[in-house]
Order: sequence, then structure tokens, then C-alpha cells
Amino acid sequence: MKTNSLSELKKELQVIPPAELLELCISLAKYKKDNKEYLNYLLFESSNKQAFINEVKAEIEEHINILKSQSNLYYVKKGLRKLLRILNKYSKYVNDKALSAEILIYFCAQLKQSGIPYHKSQLLVNMYEQQLKKINTLINALHEDLRQDYLNDLEKISA
Repeated sequence: MKTNSLSELKKELQVIPPAELLELCISLAKYKKDNKEYLNYLLFESSNKQAFINEVKAEIEEHINILKSQSNLYYVKKGLRKLLRILNKYSKYVNDKALSAEILIYFCAQLKQSGIPYHKSQLLVNMYEQQLKKINTLINALHEDLRQDYLNDLEKISA
């Protein structure tokens, strides 16, 4: 099945009556959980991004607290990968490099403070270093004023 381009879809959506457009959005939200979550973000949470970031930070803390009690590093690794998938999804929702960097810096800081012995597993060390690289990339794309603030935060978790 051939999929039309985004511009063709946009043109078609402009001529559809509002009631039918509403039905399309509802059916799209029913089709996949990610679509429903994204629509929920756009409708209810996109107007207050800082509150959304605070909710994400609370979710990070919750996941890290659960992983603290885990003694097997294999399950810790699986839990951290799951958390990173969720954080990447939230970063796509926000679509703001500064906020994405803030989320990842907070994740790394919480991981470091948690007492999880991630240094004992090379996979976890690589995962942590990969997040630091991603943060660095996001920070370099920011305006100079913001960049320095985030670089200071990055230095705190890198040391």
C-alpha cells in the first residue's frame, strides 16, 4: 500500500468537515496507544510544559526507586532501557531540545545518586555514556545563553 506524502495528507485534511475530522482523530487514537498518549499530551499537557517535565521527573524517580531494590544488574539494565524508551518518547512529544536535555540530565543525575552499581556492568556504563553524548549533542544545538546553564549541569553529572 502506497502512503501519500505529508503535504497531500494536509491538503486532504483541510477539506474534510470538522465532524468527520473529529472521527478520524478518535479512530487514530483508538488504533495505537502511542497515538492516544500523544493526543493526550497535545490536548491537555502541551500548554504547560514545565508541569509535564515535573511529571516526567517524578516518573524517573519512581522507576529508579524500583530499580534500587533490584540486586540483579540484568534486570536493572532492562528497567533502565525501558525508562529510556519512555523518556525518548516524551522528548519527541515535547519537541524542544532544551527540555529534552533537562530530562536526560535529570535521568543521569538520578541514576548516579541512586546507588545502583552501574559501574559493575560495562553495558550500563555504555548506556550512561551514550546518554551523556546525547545530552552534549542537544546542548550544542541550543542558544549560547541556555547552553552554558546546561553545560554546568552536565559537568556536575559527568564528574
